[in-house]
Amino acid sequence: MGYTVHDIVNILHAENKISTNATIEHLLIDSRKIIFPSTSLFFALHSNRRDGHSFIKELNEKGVFNFIVEKHFDASSYTNTNFIFVDNVLNALQTIVAHHRSQFHIPVIGITGSNGKTIVKEWLNQLLQQDYNIVRSPRSYNSQIGVPLSVWQLNKENTLGIFEAGISTVDEMSKLEKIIQPTIGLLTNIGEAHGEGFTSKEQKMEEKLQLFNHCKQIIYCKEIVANTTLHTEAEKFSWSRINKNATLFIESERKDINQTTISFNYKNQSFQSSIPFTDAASVENCINCICCLLLLNYSIEEINKRIAQLQPVEMRMQLKKAVNNSYVLNDSYSNDISSLHIALDYLQQQAGSKQKIVILSDILQSSTDYKKLYTEVAATLTHHNVPIFIGIGDSINKHQTLFSSFTQSLFFQSTNEFLEKITHSFFKDSYILLKGARTFAFEKIAKWLEQKTHQTVLEINLSALAHNLKIYQQQLLPATKTMAMVKAFSYGSGSAEIARLLAFHKVDYLAVAYTDEGIDLRNAGITLPIMVMNPDEESFDALIDYNLEPEIYSFSIYHSFHHYLNQQGITQFPVHIKVNTGMNRLGFEPEDASILFSEIKNKHSVFVKSIFSHLVASESSEHDGFTKHQSELFENFCSTATSILGYNFIKHIANTAGASRHTALQYDMVRLGIGLYGVDSNQSLNLQTVATLKTTIAQIRKVKVGETIGYNRKGVVTRDSVIATIRIGYADGFSRKLSNGSGFVMIHNQLAPVIGNVCMDMTMVDITDIPNVTEGDSVEIFGANLPVEQIAKWCNTIAYEIMTSISQRVKRVYIEE
Repeated sequence: MGYTVHDIVNILHAENKISTNATIEHLLIDSRKIIFPSTSLFFALHSNRRDGHSFIKELNEKGVFNFIVEKHFDASSYTNTNFIFVDNVLNALQTIVAHHRSQFHIPVIGITGSNGKTIVKEWLNQLLQQDYNIVRSPRSYNSQIGVPLSVWQLNKENTLGIFEAGISTVDEMSKLEKIIQPTIGLLTNIGEAHGEGFTSKEQKMEEKLQLFNHCKQIIYCKEIVANTTLHTEAEKFSWSRINKNATLFIESERKDINQTTISFNYKNQSFQSSIPFTDAASVENCINCICCLLLLNYSIEEINKRIAQLQPVEMRMQLKKAVNNSYVLNDSYSNDISSLHIALDYLQQQAGSKQKIVILSDILQSSTDYKKLYTEVAATLTHHNVPIFIGIGDSINKHQTLFSSFTQSLFFQSTNEFLEKITHSFFKDSYILLKGARTFAFEKIAKWLEQKTHQTVLEINLSALAHNLKIYQQQLLPATKTMAMVKAFSYGSGSAEIARLLAFHKVDYLAVAYTDEGIDLRNAGITLPIMVMNPDEESFDALIDYNLEPEIYSFSIYHSFHHYLNQQGITQFPVHIKVNTGMNRLGFEPEDASILFSEIKNKHSVFVKSIFSHLVASESSEHDGFTKHQSELFENFCSTATSILGYNFIKHIANTAGASRHTALQYDMVRLGIGLYGVDSNQSLNLQTVATLKTTIAQIRKVKVGETIGYNRKGVVTRDSVIATIRIGYADGFSRKLSNGSGFVMIHNQLAPVIGNVCMDMTMVDITDIPNVTEGDSVEIFGANLPVEQIAKWCNTIAYEIMTSISQRVKRVYIEE
């Protein structure tokens, strides 16, 4: 359903400056994600760090001619462009989509709760997709912005909507309810997650239940709402393990190895269902799905048949090293046009200038205009500069002509045919996106493409890193820039991959330790300004060739660089001046300021891009007095520079801890380092773990009391024991300091002590007290359950050393939630 600009004006009753009555089909909030510019309506949203109005000129030049802006915006310089002026841009977005939703009279399931919303939504899609043409929230689009973008997808072909709603504080759910307008409400649970914005669990419950104010039917667990009144006339479908008066009563549960068998009582009749999961969360989510199917009048026989076929929901995309210097991005979470957009954004973010290949299966949707669907797919791929396309499936084969403009397009009827006819040589120096419906078993392709490595991996959660960046950005004044430290292979996490993510999220500067690191980033397509902290004379040519900006920390390095630039006839080359205010490592002395800046002004070879220093103990309140002393020296140094140079430069002294503890020292820019990876002494910041080091168990053996383990017989068994040999050693970065009980690993959420000396490639751990461990089981070395700070404590060192010591032979796997 399309709207004209005049339709939008009438919906909002808004002031406007309309040049042409354009048709609006797409809502745009991110200037980086233009696909159909002429039919897009851009919402100039405003946040603490970004103002959408600042991107209007750029968007207009790229062919976007329709904008919703705040009333203060001056649109007088724009021609042939439509502007709609409102008091609040977010409210306008929500109002438009609420109107759009009201045009459709189909069943809509609205899901809320503290956990499980996305899983239940995706499982309901699996269970119902053969009977309905379903529109649903992409991934976890459940926020004040995500919900309207989700509901806007509704079109005349849809026969069922499934949308999730998440809130972080009061007075939010009423807005989402007006947009989703659910006919069926489903409450997953109420827990501690996302509780910061509420005074109590009861307040959070009351807020979430507002989603159901106008529902015809509501599904919930009786125990969850035991102390709450459902203020609605809706039909109530409850389930319970305790209360036999519930609509669906659970009589018993039995867990086996791979499934849970539940005995239910429904309308005074007993029946059993076998759920293909055993963990408590999945069982609860399945019960909610069963309730929904019963409410929709599915037979018990049909419900059991479909529940048995449920597939796990992969909540993240994984980027892994593949054959022939390629990378494969395996996105098996879902296969629809919305999730394709998201996956392609991530592919483009990571690939940079490298060749991109997309392998796509049929998009399975009932009652769909497939020509229109694949026309949009082709346009989306073209917008993301994908030159090579591979289609797998009968439906996509019938629409080959829509992909004829690609540099190369290949089509296969099945996954097996693809594997039989394509060789590894086809994939070279490429980034490959796999996007396939479950029935096509694209995991076979992923396994075939992935580079064979040993089973120790460092898993980098890019979504967590983006979250941490946002947390720090929220601590900053609006004008304060960010410089991200990506030295030492981004603290062991992979420089290019991390740099691409940081660039996507609008970090202003990157910093590396050595010129070689900067060259690697440039070769990977990174265009952000890069400061090199330890330049030397041998690297001067590379600094110029790769547009890298050196740190100048002494007269000797300055004179050498000036002499080089003078020989090359180069003037005004950007540099960063470091002053020593107490670290006593590198930097000019404060008293050098007058001589230094007089030379710089007179010689013209360099241009001072920034002046900075390094706080010694910004994380420690004990040394706050010294931190203040450093800032005074720094400000005096900068004041002298300003008076002599006569131009402005960036000032920065705050590191990760300083940025949050000493807001007055944020100046023009802050440098974010290991805090981006979730390591910070400030425990109140709610940072997420980014790096997880994992391995697997190679062998398990029983060892008698008195026997020894490992080299030099250092590990003596004091009781009959069960010993696991795990696939990690000091060559991987697992320190020998962890030998002989000094360190532990996590297996099945329990600590297992190291026994004997850590070997080069293997380590032995005692699992005697951990039941049901088998060979091949996963072992966490550090991560969310076993913090890297704890490993550092056992090694009598710091987290920096642990992370940067992880060997390059350990495969890095990048995931996006």
